[in-house]
Amino acid sequence: MKRLLVALCVVLGLTGTVFAGEAKKKNPYDENKNKDLALDVAQAGADYKIQGEFSGELTAADGKKKFGAQIMALGGGTFRAVYYFGGLPGDGWMGDAKLRVITAKEWEADGKTDGDKTVFEKPFAATLTGETLTGKTDKGEAFECKKVMRVSPTLGAKAPEGAKMLFDGSSLDNWKGGELDERKLLTTTHGNALTKEKFKNFTLHVEYMEPFKPYGREQDRGNSGVYLQNRYECQVLDSFGRFGKNNEAGGIYTKAAPKVNMVFPPLSWQTYDIDFTAAQFDEAGKKIKNAVVTSKHNGVVIHENQEIDGPTGGGQKETPEGGEVQFQGHGNPVFYRNVWILEKK
Repeated sequence: MKRLLVALCVVLGLTGTVFAGEAKKKNPYDENKNKDLALDVAQAGADYKIQGEFSGELTAADGKKKFGAQIMALGGGTFRAVYYFGGLPGDGWMGDAKLRVITAKEWEADGKTDGDKTVFEKPFAATLTGETLTGKTDKGEAFECKKVMRVSPTLGAKAPEGAKMLFDGSSLDNWKGGELDERKLLTTTHGNALTKEKFKNFTLHVEYMEPFKPYGREQDRGNSGVYLQNRYECQVLDSFGRFGKNNEAGGIYTKAAPKVNMVFPPLSWQTYDIDFTAAQFDEAGKKIKNAVVTSKHNGVVIHENQEIDGPTGGGQKETPEGGEVQFQGHGNPVFYRNVWILEKK
């Protein structure tokens, strides 16, 4: 009888019907995803002060070695730790398979605050007290790391001679869409922002900041994107402590993963420096060469002469003409500043 009723509901378009005892389970992340949301450091609570990057040393049998950890806030005093043998990403660890990266199960809350300490039981036993993380690996190797706050070497980079300043905080005159908030930052919280001008071959500098959204998960954690020629998306996302996939920050969306995940913690100013060469077409309009990108994320090369074989999701069709720079509006409060572009001849 139940199967017959289900079939009837499908025929009648009543697909939203739920039978008694079959109510859809509520996802606690859906209910709390905007809880403790902070758009600047002054708003952020206790969990923000705990999360971050930690750098130090591990005492192995053959001597001391660089060691790093990233602690990501998951909401409600719970955290996830990622440990890097060789140093933090971009500072010793470069995605090298010979150097290990150890993490608990994806998105598992493997640490919890207890009084003035945050205790981690897995994958390694560790304790964070103040800004010092100490512990031992599964092999009994002791480590100690201090909290660090890294800054991109290209943060605040001035536009070179001949470059066009797309956004300096004074106005949105060069843009269609987007908003200017009270801090004079460009935000795409309520929709896309596209340049009024189109560009073909160029170097682009972008500075952006992710919100602190501890209860957010995966693509609901500060999602936006920098579209080159309004065709190819360089993903913008709070992927701090994640694995560097092609749909995470630094990735050319669904096309190419970054060489290393260089994401800084949320509420940090971060940079993209992108060298873009457009796809080439013959006289008949047939594409003969793919677009090519070399990209630095927070000063570290994450794509080098990476070909892009076609538009990414939501991107415009490839043509010989140039296209706009777009900052994607995805319903998340992401902020941009100091955006300039230098066209190549």
